[in-house]
Amino acid sequence: MAEDAGPPRCRRVGILGYGRLGQFLAGQLLARGPPLGLALAFVWARDGGVLEGLPPPLRLRDLSLLPQMAVDLVVEVAHPCVAQEHGEDILAHADFMALKVTMTKAPQSFRLQGWLRERLVAAVAAGGREVLYEGPLRPLCPLAPNNVNTMVAAAVAAPSLGFDGVRACLVADPSVPDWHVVEVEVTSVGDEGRALSVTSTRRNPAAPGAVTGAATRDAFWSSLLACRGHGGCVQLC
Repeated sequence: MAEDAGPPRCRRVGILGYGRLGQFLAGQLLARGPPLGLALAFVWARDGGVLEGLPPPLRLRDLSLLPQMAVDLVVEVAHPCVAQEHGEDILAHADFMALKVTMTKAPQSFRLQGWLRERLVAAVAAGGREVLYEGPLRPLCPLAPNNVNTMVAAAVAAPSLGFDGVRACLVADPSVPDWHVVEVEVTSVGDEGRALSVTSTRRNPAAPGAVTGAATRDAFWSSLLACRGHGGCVQLC
């Protein structure tokens, strides 16, 4: 008689970042994860003090200790610099799923750098709708690392265009204080004015000033459930 192998092992998930989205995912994993074959392995945050509400075994104080955590999937919901600085090391020990969302937002929802930040300040003073940037995606990325995720995902998904072929447009609009709006337009090669064009628009409700929209949390949770392990790859969601 064959020996009972027992229930399958839960996939252990680590979370980098403990803001609104990180807290939501940690709560989902704790409350709903086990029946779905998921377990919260750890949570890490740049400010370790925000983790005090979690049981000590779930608090990862130092990312260098990640190899000891026996984790299967790491979800980054912190800041793009975390993926840039630690992504390669994480991929050596687990699948790495990065958050990819960007919106046309109210001015207070942007997190910008350099001259683009100065332009945003001027837009706020003017009080109207302002196109902050329109042009190739590549130079925008270091100026708006928290607000170009959807554009970057499109560039990765369309390698024939890439970061130089995808065009980016960032708009500050005070008339949408509690919405994040994404518009994607795909145009085929053809005669000027006669090419096939497909446009999709998404309106994601969001708290005023929030970088992450409300529906993004559930979309991220669904992506986490779908990620079954792909041999050290980055999954866009």
